Amino acid sequence: MRRILGILLGLLLIGGVLYVALQGQEHPESTATKTVRGVIGSEKSDFFRDPDVVKALAAKGYIVKTETSGSWAMDQLALKEFDFAFPGSSEPAKEVAAAAGLKGAQETKPFYSPLVVIARPNAARVMAANGLAAMTGKNSGTLLMGPFLKAAAEDRTWQQLPGSSAHAELTGTVFVKTTDPASSNSGALFLAATSNVANGNSVVADDAGIERTAPLMRKLISVQGALETSSDDPFRAFISGSGEPLILVYESQVASLLLQKQNPGDMVVLYPDTTVNTAHTFVPLSDDAKELGAVLATDPRLRELAVLRGFRPQDGVAEFTAATAPHADYLNPGLTGIRQVGTPTVKILMALAQRAKG
Repeated sequence: MRRILGILLGLLLIGGVLYVALQGQEHPESTATKTVRGVIGSEKSDFFRDPDVVKALAAKGYIVKTETSGSWAMDQLALKEFDFAFPGSSEPAKEVAAAAGLKGAQETKPFYSPLVVIARPNAARVMAANGLAAMTGKNSGTLLMGPFLKAAAEDRTWQQLPGSSAHAELTGTVFVKTTDPASSNSGALFLAATSNVANGNSVVADDAGIERTAPLMRKLISVQGALETSSDDPFRAFISGSGEPLILVYESQVASLLLQKQNPGDMVVLYPDTTVNTAHTFVPLSDDAKELGAVLATDPRLRELAVLRGFRPQDGVAEFTAATAPHADYLNPGLTGIRQVGTPTVKILMALAQRAKG
């Protein structure tokens, strides 16, 4: 009897060891040693929710829990409750670092994404026929910022554009739907790019520049009505077949959709010929998260997964180009023909945002 009990106990012990081992494989977070909490822009939600990303982070010792916020509103949060902040560009990251009392440059820029305008095919074709855009393929093109802003300054409507009468859905003022420039990164950087063009192709740097460009910025924003604080909701509305015919989003949102083999529906991707690249900037707020930014930037597996979610790793044009080659009909991996410009200071950009909102 004792021998039988001994054998049974031995089998139970072996089974327990195997169970624990299998649990570690099925739940990789069990191998992590640090749990960190961060506030991120919504455009990175799918990346951090990706099971493969969770597994890769766990292999590096991290369980990462996130919540979302408009990038330009992060500095107003109770930052002591977070281990890191991950806004959509370097400018709001500076404000977060200042609000958190950080001294010295500690941020990391693991990946970036340019802004694009997604358009309904009919809208893109009408704009191209009227010199506001140029088509480079069936599903891709360039938004010509000079002519587009001239049309905005003149309050042009779709009905005034020859060729639009065949498309009943194209009505009202021609505008690009953006997020709130006072709280959201994409909306703020749209003002950075458009004010650059309106300011004679130079960065707005003083009160005189604000005065020159503010009336047009006001027209671009006031015509939109209610403003979202996140680019995620307008993007999902567009994909579902609703929303405005022209919507500002991150290239990463489009690229992720394509790379995840989801149906893009009827979409044309227009790259503004003057744009601002958004370097998603990681700001560590606690010792537990100090190395996480570098891990995101340098770990080969996490770089690969970032590309699969549509982001361009720093110094990773070749990686992005190779991964998106099957989707060249939509994307411009080399940003050919695109002028990339700098951003105004935080003070000036926020002044433009407030003037634009009235």
